[in-house]
Amino acid sequence: MSAPHLPETLHGVIGWPLGQSLSPLVHNTGFRVLGIPAVYLRWEIPPERLGAFVDALRLLDIRGCSVTIPHKQAVMPFLDVVSERATLAGAANTLYWKDGALCGDNTDVAGFLAPLGAEPLDRMDALLLGAGGAAHAVAAALRLRGCRRVRVCTPGNRRHLDLAGRFGFTPVAWEERHDLPAGLVINATPLGMHGKTEGETPYDFARAPGVPGGIAYDIVYNPARTRFLCEAARA
Repeated sequence: MSAPHLPETLHGVIGWPLGQSLSPLVHNTGFRVLGIPAVYLRWEIPPERLGAFVDALRLLDIRGCSVTIPHKQAVMPFLDVVSERATLAGAANTLYWKDGALCGDNTDVAGFLAPLGAEPLDRMDALLLGAGGAAHAVAAALRLRGCRRVRVCTPGNRRHLDLAGRFGFTPVAWEERHDLPAGLVINATPLGMHGKTEGETPYDFARAPGVPGGIAYDIVYNPARTRFLCEAARA
């Protein structure tokens, strides 16, 4: 009989809400396959309790934590050390300990660029939909890769202004998002995510000028085929 898998270290993901997160499944499967005596839990933390959670993280010696909507930016003031990538993105999605310091990093930057491979972003115009924590990581990645021109917009015509100013992007009104051609259209909004916005999309490809070889990129991963991606494929 094999020994039971007894966890020695505690990890998890924080967000509000977390019904769509596959992180516990991914990480616990990895722990089990690799024989690592650890467990990864789901912690739904309302925004007003974020500071108290970080206090608990320190007290309980939680060894690692993933961070998702809406805490990626708000968590940064509670950390001891913030990486260069997280500072550039203005958001942290990973918390870990190093030499007794609680550190924050951003793996979204490299994660966003990986599927794009050698795409010539320096010769491409992009349209970024959204201005939250994930959008800031996308913005940092586009800046690092020298994307030729980036336009950014949000449904409320307000939140994207700070992001545009910080990265030197062009802000556009939400109502004008279909008027300008873009070789790379990125959904960094929660629209289409499993839950109350599933079935919604922030972009109507039928109304937009087509760009040969254009790319539609959805940050949403659950469901795997969002309305945004399905309509992009048909276009």
